[in-house]
Order: sequence, then structure tokens, then C-alpha cells
Amino acid sequence: MKLLIDFFPILLFFLAYKLAGIYVATAVAIGAAALQVLWAWWRRRQVEKMHLATLGLLLVFGGMTLAFQDPIFVMWKPTLVNWLFAIVFLGSQVWGEKTLIERMMGHVIQVPDPIWSRLNLLWVGFFLLSGLANLYVVYEYSGFYEAQQALIAAAGHGKIDLSACSSLFTGDLLSQCQDTQMREETWVNFKLFGMLGMTLLFVIAQALYLARHMREPQALEAADHD
Repeated sequence: MKLLIDFFPILLFFLAYKLAGIYVATAVAIGAAALQVLWAWWRRRQVEKMHLATLGLLLVFGGMTLAFQDPIFVMWKPTLVNWLFAIVFLGSQVWGEKTLIERMMGHVIQVPDPIWSRLNLLWVGFFLLSGLANLYVVYEYSGFYEAQQALIAAAGHGKIDLSACSSLFTGDLLSQCQDTQMREETWVNFKLFGMLGMTLLFVIAQALYLARHMREPQALEAADHD
């Protein structure tokens, strides 16, 4: 359930994009992230720091996308969020008494301390990889950035709403705009389905890994005393 709540702004971003394009979708995502924070505060009088950090980055990079009418800023946001998570998880490994993953799950699952450390590092690696995967889709797999720059050069201006290609261009420029919009849509699909799929697969792998090392409380206590 928590995973679905965390993906709530992404889902609304996806739906808004399909209906009205990336600029409306960006504004919707900012609003959804703000509501997510307000809802947590109203329910528990406490907000997760990660949600606040995500909202902050979305306000900055989503705001830049809206201000400059350039999707590339909001496309960088998932990478920066994932890398921020990687830094936080790694910081808990180096300076904290307990790793962040143990603090999150230690009250329901008991495994030896080395397993928590290993799992925490796996999350660090996952966040780093997710950030890199996002950039790969933006710049290489979809080829969005290169196509966007070529369209800007051909059109002679940089503020182009790709959801309005048919009303902005005709002929070759229309085809070029539609091609760029398809590349943008490839990233949007990856943002929802690709990143959610990666996360679900990793969570399943984590559960299988933990199941191999879970112990009864008495056995764990005895192991800690050895």
C-alpha cells in the first residue's frame, strides 16, 4: 500500500500527460506531491523526509520546466531523487548506529546485522542504477534530447508544446514535432511502468533475500551473543 501511495504523484502525472501534455502533467504532479505531504501531516502530524525532499525537487525542477517551457528539467527530477535516496541510505551506513533499511523494517523483521548492512548497500546500488536508467532513456533509448534540440533549431524558438504539434506546425516540421513528442512519451511511459516495474522486482528480490536469513527472535539473540 505504501508503495502505491508513493507512486501516487507519478500516476497522476501519467494520466494528466495523456490528457493534456507534459506541462499540465508537471503542474498536476507538483500539486499531487504537495497533497501527499499535507495528507501525511493531517493524518499523523508527521511527514517523511523523503516526501519533503521529493516535493522540494519537484518544485524546483518542475517549476523550471513550467517557467522555461522545457521538459528536460522535469525529466532530470527522477534521477536526482533516486541519487538523493542513495546518498541518504549510504550516509546511514557510514554514520548511523543502524542502517536506514533496518530502521524502516527492523520492527517487523529480525535478521543478523550484516544482512541489514548488505541489504542497505543493495538499495544504494538500486537507487544509483535507477537514476542512470532514467538518464539513459532520456538521452539514448528515446533519443528525446537530441530530437528536441533539432526541432528547436528547425523551428527557430525553444518554447514548444509537443502536445500541440498539429496547431503549431505543418509539413516536415509537423512530422519532426510528432516524432519528438513520441520520444517524450517513451520517457513518460518509462517513468511510470519502467520505474515501477524495477521497484517491484527489487522489492520481491529483497523479500526472497530476507526470507533466506530470517530467524526466530531467540535464535537471533543467541547469534548476537556469540
